[in-house]
Amino acid sequence: MENPSRKELKELLKNAKTIAVVGLSDRPDRTSYQIAKAMQQEGYRIIPINPNIKESLGEQSYASLLDVKEPIDIVNVFRRSEFLPNLAKQVVNTNTTVFWAQQGVVNEEAYNYLKKHNITVIMNVCIKVAHSVLLGK
Repeated sequence: MENPSRKELKELLKNAKTIAVVGLSDRPDRTSYQIAKAMQQEGYRIIPINPNIKESLGEQSYASLLDVKEPIDIVNVFRRSEFLPNLAKQVVNTNTTVFWAQQGVVNEEAYNYLKKHNITVIMNVCIKVAHSVLLGK
């Protein structure tokens, strides 16, 4: 498995406007909330994907990626690695082209499936850290 180059990641982050966050919590003490909030403060539209909450960060939550009708630039994943293969199957049925799994989240089966469907895959990288390093002020 290989992530895109720093240059490619910088372009992805620069051009993206909407990030669907799978596993986004509505609890401010959770990492998913803190990172999504930081990305929201950087100007990205956050779409929460979590069947157990109604909303997070002032945005309506969806039970599944497949319920989102608007364009998604990046799917950012805060789920355990074993959930990635099922999530990958959902992703290929959306309009997104970027699948980003947070630090510590890796699944080779999902990676290979997504690559086969021409999805850009980033795994085991924190989107907030990448944004700070590559586009930081």
